Amino acid sequence: MKILVTGGTGYIGSHTVVELQQQGFEVVIIDNLSNSQIGVIDAITSITGIKPHFEQFDLVNRELTSQFFSRHTDIMGVIHFAAFKAVGESVEKPLKYYRNNLVSLMNILESMSEFNIPNLVFSSSCTVYGQPDELPVSEKAPTKKAESPYGNTKQISEEIIQDTLKSSKMNAIALRYFNPIGAHESAKIGELPLGVPNNLVPFITQTAIGIRQQLSVFGDDYNTPDGTAVRDYIHVVDLAQAHVIAVKRMIELKMKQSFEIFNLGTGTGLSVLDVITSFERVSGEKLNYKIVGRRAGDIEQVWANSDFSNEVLGWKAKKTVDEMTASAWKWEKVYREIV
Repeated sequence: MKILVTGGTGYIGSHTVVELQQQGFEVVIIDNLSNSQIGVIDAITSITGIKPHFEQFDLVNRELTSQFFSRHTDIMGVIHFAAFKAVGESVEKPLKYYRNNLVSLMNILESMSEFNIPNLVFSSSCTVYGQPDELPVSEKAPTKKAESPYGNTKQISEEIIQDTLKSSKMNAIALRYFNPIGAHESAKIGELPLGVPNNLVPFITQTAIGIRQQLSVFGDDYNTPDGTAVRDYIHVVDLAQAHVIAVKRMIELKMKQSFEIFNLGTGTGLSVLDVITSFERVSGEKLNYKIVGRRAGDIEQVWANSDFSNEVLGWKAKKTVDEMTASAWKWEKVYREIV
């Protein structure tokens, strides 16, 4: 069974490719390498013993996308990760985000329809909830006006998918995930943003190892226990496994309706300082950080109600925050060859 993974050399994508291969799927990757490295293919191969098929091009290119699908008409499903994802950058460069994230999705949906590929797993985000009225947030919570263009692209993408399904025979599952962190236990793949990290944990590990001088904590005046923003942090391998379960649900015709939504989180809210404390505990390193002003586009606090995913999808996050931060630190040290 062949599965296309777009953005498959990226952080979540690469971990999902590993899990798919270990479950017996044949994987094809499309990535333009705008925020990842070609060496990830070799790293995946060294973990699984199987080299995934890889093609490098930009899914915003309609012609190249269609040509790809015409060569791979036996694909059973698509897991669509390929998107820009930095909240702060999306505020500064909104059109870059709308063009990339929406046009690539539309090109994929058109090709799936043209070549009768039935199943799509969409990489969505808890940002579609905005700042929820109630916590923890369930799938029944209304989507609110997005706090950032990035979040808005996820909302619009879900709407595009739902509208497309009404006039096609396709099925789709949107996985709304919270904050993925950590790395594969082999330390051969992990979170490696090009340039300055936008996410908390790679900035923590790069600061601890000496690449960054200081970590900025954006805001300590939120209405939270310690004043810093609260998120639901989930281990990337737990997250990757949910994508495999979602693919199997579709292929085995277990979906209750053509479009399903699942939250992927631990159900526990952790503050920025909680994550820093965990890192210092597992690493033995004292982190150099300072409190600075709030960052545009950030919400105060959000964590998941994952009951629906646990019961209906049959998936549950397993790893603790200390396991998450320890794996991220191991990955950083191995990558920098400091063990």
